[in-house]
Amino acid sequence: MSAMSAPAAFRLARPEDGPSLLSVYAPYVRETAISFELTPPSPDEFSARIAGCLRQFPWIVCEADGAAVGFAYAGSLKERAAYRWNAEVSLYLLPAYQHRGIGKALLETLLSLLRRQGYRYAYACITASNQNSIRLHELFGFSEVGRFPRAGYKRGRWHDVCWLAKPLLEDAALRDEPAEPLPLPSLPAQEVAALLQEGAHRIPWKKA
Repeated sequence: MSAMSAPAAFRLARPEDGPSLLSVYAPYVRETAISFELTPPSPDEFSARIAGCLRQFPWIVCEADGAAVGFAYAGSLKERAAYRWNAEVSLYLLPAYQHRGIGKALLETLLSLLRRQGYRYAYACITASNQNSIRLHELFGFSEVGRFPRAGYKRGRWHDVCWLAKPLLEDAALRDEPAEPLPLPSLPAQEVAALLQEGAHRIPWKKA
């Protein structure tokens, strides 16, 4: 594992990032059961996913060594209106950039933005065999709340799926009548930029 040539940086994704972010995601589709998609989406479809996400939720890109090396984003837990105070989180990294603190920093930054938007719970749906991801989420206070046995069949075998959950607010706040979650674009741009910068600064880096 070589050293990064410069500190990593976080920014919000843009629809035009579709092809570069797809290069991070597509191997998880083709080569693993971490994603339950069987065929990678097209670059245009992935760009549309990014655009749709950003209308309400964060999609954070990590750039290092002059390229996008990972991303984390959130989406709706379910479409029914009463679920709208919850968010489902997802995270993907190029293998060469795993175990460098990037995943931790991405997830912590994503949760900070969701908390600022007023979301009450974060959920993660993780293939049970993906123990690295489960341990990462547990570091941030996620706990398993359910397991769906043999929920998906991919790469010649059945896979269990774990659901993990984390409260984003204190217990007292969770009992209050909730205000509507704020769309990401309604947050002050300077505040979002500061949270992204703070998140990237959590990634350990030493000059090679």
